[in-house]
Amino acid sequence: MICAALLRALVLTAVLAAGVMPAACLDDNSNLLPGKATKELPPELLSLLQEKKMPKHSPIILRIFKEEAELEVWKQDTSGHFEILKTYPVCRWSGDLGPKLYEGDRQTPEGFYSITPAQMNPNSSYYLAINTGFPNSFDKANNRAGSFLMIHGDCWSSGCYAMTDEQISEIYALARDVFVGGAPSFQVQAYPFRLTPANLARHRNSPNLAFWEMLKIGNDHFETTHLEPKVNVCNRSYVFDAQAPANSPGPLVFNPTGKCPAFVVNPKIAPMAQEKQRSDAMEYAQLVKDNAPTTSIYSGFDGGMNKAFLAQFPGRVRLAMVMPYASYLPQLPPIPWVDNDGSLANKWFGTMFAKPVGCDPAHTGFLSSVLAGHQC
Repeated sequence: MICAALLRALVLTAVLAAGVMPAACLDDNSNLLPGKATKELPPELLSLLQEKKMPKHSPIILRIFKEEAELEVWKQDTSGHFEILKTYPVCRWSGDLGPKLYEGDRQTPEGFYSITPAQMNPNSSYYLAINTGFPNSFDKANNRAGSFLMIHGDCWSSGCYAMTDEQISEIYALARDVFVGGAPSFQVQAYPFRLTPANLARHRNSPNLAFWEMLKIGNDHFETTHLEPKVNVCNRSYVFDAQAPANSPGPLVFNPTGKCPAFVVNPKIAPMAQEKQRSDAMEYAQLVKDNAPTTSIYSGFDGGMNKAFLAQFPGRVRLAMVMPYASYLPQLPPIPWVDNDGSLANKWFGTMFAKPVGCDPAHTGFLSSVLAGHQC
């Protein structure tokens, strides 16, 4: 039996909840964990892993899409790349499209999060739970607050991504097995919707557009490589797959609220991501030129639910009928992703050409800057 960090963390969570002393290893204290937390994956999912050549303990990435109400599990196969394992319909999420800003706003988070063994809760009141880790360093740098934002069961949400108990049992087991395999963490990517040109064009009037364009950079890195994007934060912004320029005197140091160091995007990733960004920017520009329809900035509903569950849980979506969410959601201006040195979005685009951060064109928004060919 492996006495791994995950098992120690799970035991610690369990014993703290029970009010007893922590144990050193699961070997001697397996009774401290509820059966639901140690349950094996169902046979059909084990067969699917084998069919897709995905080792049971290989890393995973979770990708969540609010508007589509879907949670994808991607798992690393024997080639070292991530491929889709299974898509779960989300039973319930709360808030509206857009990031979480403050405690009590009922918003589910958006962004890139790292899950460690300590964030696995085997004793959740919502069957099983995985803490997203909100606020991460990006959220803190932007003064965003909140706590206990989970992926859990019970199909009820107040700022969380709620699944059914059966779904979270599988997701929890997949995550647990990653840690048993020795990985220190896995990544969660939470998005407002699939970041396609068509969806961005529909939501182009949203004050969150610049934030979503920033998330799209990490999304594009993943979708073009099927490798986990390396995530850092500087100048209150995400940066992805950054590495030191040639002849750099030392390793990169990122300060979430400080100026970004000179960096380049990993040259093995940059060309593929750049091509996708150019293609998407052209499609987006054509949609805008054609005056493609836009959608309301705020839905007026408190979250959403995948249509697969509408008949099963008919009363769990229309909460806004008695508490209109859009009436109290603050009308926030766009976050200015620009510092004294110019547009960070354009700096990121410049790094796609393996040039250090430093020079920049005028701020025009990421998709527009890609289309115009701006670079350092």
